[in-house]
Amino acid sequence: MPAATTAPMDRLQIVTVPQPQRLPSFAEDVAAGLGASPKRLNSKYFYDAVGSALFDAITQLPEYYLTRAETAILREWGWEIVRALGNPVEFVELGSGSAAKTRILIEETLRVQRALRYSPIDISADALRASAGSLVESYPELRVFGYAADYFSILDTPHLRRSDQKVLFMFMGSNIGNYEPREAAALLARIAALLKPGDGLLLGADLKKDERDLMLAYDDAAGVTAAFNKNLLVRINRELDANFDVRRFSHVVEYDETSGGLHSYLRADSAQDVTLGQAGTQVHFEKGERIHTESAYKYSLDGIGEMARASGMNVARTWQDGAHRFSVNLLVLAS
Repeated sequence: MPAATTAPMDRLQIVTVPQPQRLPSFAEDVAAGLGASPKRLNSKYFYDAVGSALFDAITQLPEYYLTRAETAILREWGWEIVRALGNPVEFVELGSGSAAKTRILIEETLRVQRALRYSPIDISADALRASAGSLVESYPELRVFGYAADYFSILDTPHLRRSDQKVLFMFMGSNIGNYEPREAAALLARIAALLKPGDGLLLGADLKKDERDLMLAYDDAAGVTAAFNKNLLVRINRELDANFDVRRFSHVVEYDETSGGLHSYLRADSAQDVTLGQAGTQVHFEKGERIHTESAYKYSLDGIGEMARASGMNVARTWQDGAHRFSVNLLVLAS
């Protein structure tokens, strides 16, 4: 059974949902990824305390347009977005994080209905408690029922509670782009299976654009993104007793215009051997050999439509920022 923690405020409850099965540890994942060919590391390990701070810094860079573009869409069109399904409605958000942008939609919704139930899902229980607590303090008409879990654990279990109202699921920040295309379609299909007629999914997706703009956003001149990528090696050194010489690795980004995939790597600038003390193994790198750390897929509007249809949904509405760099899409069940 999930363990529930109720805050002093009766409008806030956080449920910690146990994993349905044991997941590989950080050490096991790193050993397996560096032992694979080609080498890889899971991007979910970017976000230790230093990595999270670096990512926050990235979002403030002039080159990194994604957060500003999505926020601009919500500020300009939020009034229309929250009315698109009809009211009353409740929210369920996958990977809610700080919920900073969600506040825009919460405020707009509370203009047209007396109360709102919001169910954020985030793997970090601490981040979830902090953001949820701030929200209920800010909005007396808001009730938050949050889930501290990987959202796959929620989608595949009966833990997710909902009322008879229409539900607007949210998957924002172009997080869908971090999945390989087949995985992205499969995730949307799992969400579609939870929808009933009248529900919807609000999907934030970055759009294909000039390669130069993309490269600047993911390889900024100040080197903040490079530091963010390399911090993964710093974390491995600290937590797994490894001996990566971070100075001998470079941040590399490549864009495949056909697939829309922007791929980030750490490249060994010289041949070297690295010991993973906690895993009890050694990894050899040839000069120029790379570790894949992240993919970020960019979409055309037609591509978003195709992905939606493959999952059993249609795009009902699309909103874009003024420069047509980013899109927020309302997906509904296909009729």
